[in-house]
Amino acid sequence: MAQAHSLPVPRSTTKLIAVPLLALAVALVIGNRLYRTAEMALASGILRITTSSGVLLVPERQTVYFGLGSDTAFGLRMSPECTSAFLVLPLLVIAAVMIALRGRIAGRVLGALAVATAVVIAVNQLRVLTLVGLIDWLGTDQGYYWGHTFLGSMVSVIGGAAALVLFVWQATR
Repeated sequence: MAQAHSLPVPRSTTKLIAVPLLALAVALVIGNRLYRTAEMALASGILRITTSSGVLLVPERQTVYFGLGSDTAFGLRMSPECTSAFLVLPLLVIAAVMIALRGRIAGRVLGALAVATAVVIAVNQLRVLTLVGLIDWLGTDQGYYWGHTFLGSMVSVIGGAAALVLFVWQATR
């Protein structure tokens, strides 16, 4: 008896799955500003829970201000280069191609996509929170330098690589 995840899937069904994934990838590029706004809204929510200082989200600028009411208030703007969207984008395209070529693994690929996407988003939030913590700890100049150019980049690269390995492992096992 064949396992449920290895049953053959008709080509028309794989297209019904692959095409929306590609459309979502295109939407992620076109709607990048909206995606970055959502990322900063999530970051501001986490900051409100984890800090005692004031936090303000300015959605139209994809910016979160923290440390309000203190002498070290600071604003972080999510630029197009810093969003997790461009780490999610290749996952969507790879998943669509894998499903189009090997429809019988669609369930595994979609599950792997969900997990890897969650990891990429969580890693980017960790990067933002690391940046906030270093700015609080080391001050604006040193904290931003270490948090953005060094430690933040390391978090993104290691987290992105881990998400990709996790995706491939889950999708192909």
